[in-house]
Amino acid sequence: MSELGKKEMIDALFDHATEGILIADANGKILLINPSAEKIFGFLSNELYGESIEILLPDQLKHQHKINRESYSNKPNARPMGLGLDLKAKRKDGSLFPVEISLSPLKKDNEQLFIAFIIDISIRKQIEESVREKQKELEKVAAVLIATNEELEKKVSDRTQVLQEAILELENSRNELTYALEKEKDLNDLKSRFISMASHEFRTPLTTILSSASLINEYNKPEQEEKKIKHVNRIKSAVNNLNDILSDFLSISKMEEGKIHPEYKLFDLFELADEVANDMRITAKPGQKIIYSHEGVSKVFLDNKLLRNILINLISNAIKFTDENKSIILKTTVTKSNAIIEIEDQGIGISEEDQKHLFERFFRGSNALNIQGTGLGLHIVGNFIDLLKGHITLSSKLNIGTTIKINFPLSNDSNK
Repeated sequence: MSELGKKEMIDALFDHATEGILIADANGKILLINPSAEKIFGFLSNELYGESIEILLPDQLKHQHKINRESYSNKPNARPMGLGLDLKAKRKDGSLFPVEISLSPLKKDNEQLFIAFIIDISIRKQIEESVREKQKELEKVAAVLIATNEELEKKVSDRTQVLQEAILELENSRNELTYALEKEKDLNDLKSRFISMASHEFRTPLTTILSSASLINEYNKPEQEEKKIKHVNRIKSAVNNLNDILSDFLSISKMEEGKIHPEYKLFDLFELADEVANDMRITAKPGQKIIYSHEGVSKVFLDNKLLRNILINLISNAIKFTDENKSIILKTTVTKSNAIIEIEDQGIGISEEDQKHLFERFFRGSNALNIQGTGLGLHIVGNFIDLLKGHITLSSKLNIGTTIKINFPLSNDSNK
C-alpha cells in the first residue's frame, strides 16, 4: 500500500472513529481533535485547536492535572485511565459527564506528543444506576419470599406438632376401640391426612422458590433479564406444583377409596422430565449430578400431574439417600407401545428383606431410620403407578445403589 493510501486510511479512521481522539503536545496544547471528540465536548469544528487540554476538565481538577501531565511527560507510557474510577470531563456549556480515557505517547520529529482516546460513558452509568435500583427491588422481593417461606415452615411445624399430638391420642385410645380392623383403618387414615402435610413431597417446591428467589438477585445485568424471567417462572411453577402436591397428598384417603382417577392428555415427556430434573438440581447435595437423557419420540398420552409427582418423589429419594459428589441417572424412553422411566442412584441401597415392604404405608428401610422421611412417598408412588396401569421393578445392592424402572403402557393417542 502506498504512503498516500496509508495516510488516507489513517485520516478516515481518525475522522470516522466513534471514540473521541485528540492529540496534544508536551505542554498540553491541543493540536488535533476528531469530530467525535468535538461532538462529545459540544465544540464546533476547529474551536479547540491551540487550546490547553485543561479546558476540558472540571475547574477543581485543572491545577492537579497540570502537575500530573508534567510528570507523565517525563515518563510517557501507554496506559488506560479511569478503569474503576469516576473520571469527569467538562463540556463547552460547563456540564460535567463521566468518561474513560486512555493515553498513548507519540514521537514525531523529535517532539513528544500524546494521543488521548475518550469515551463518554454517561449511558453506561445510567444503566448501572438502573441496575442498582432493580437490585434493591429484587432484594425486597427476596426478603418477602424468605419471610413467606419462614411463615410456611412455621405452619408446617405447628401442624406437625398437632399431628404428633393426634397420633399420641389415637395410640392411647387404641386399646379402647371395639373393632381392631376399624381402629387400624381410622388410625392410618388420620396419619395419612396429617403426616402427608409434613412429608418431603412438598418441601421440594418450597426449596425451589427460595433458591430461585436467591438466584434472581445474581442476575443484575440487562443481558441477564432472560435468566431472571426464567427463575420467576420457576417460582410460579413451583407454587403451582406445591398446590397440586398438597391437594393430592391431603386427599390420600380418597385415592385409596378409589375416588381419584387419572386425567389423560397428550404432553411432552422430555420437557416434563427435563423441567423436573432442573428443579431437583437446586435441591441436590453438593457435588451431586442429575444426568438426564431421552430416547424416542417425546409425546405421550398419560396423566402429566401424576407423572410429575412420581418423578419428583423418586428423584428426591435418590438425592436424599445418595452421598455428595455422586451421580443420579434419569432416563426416559418412548416406544410405540410404552413409556419407560429409569432412575439410577449410587446411594445406600435397600436390603432384600426391606424390598418386600417398600411400598407399604409408613414403612422405612432398616438403614434409613436416621434419615428424615415419613415412609409415605413410595406408597403414594405405587398407588399412582397402579392408577396409570404401570409396572415398577427395582434392583438394589446395599452401599452400591438402586435402580428403579417404571413401564407405562401407551394408547394410540400417544402418537397423535
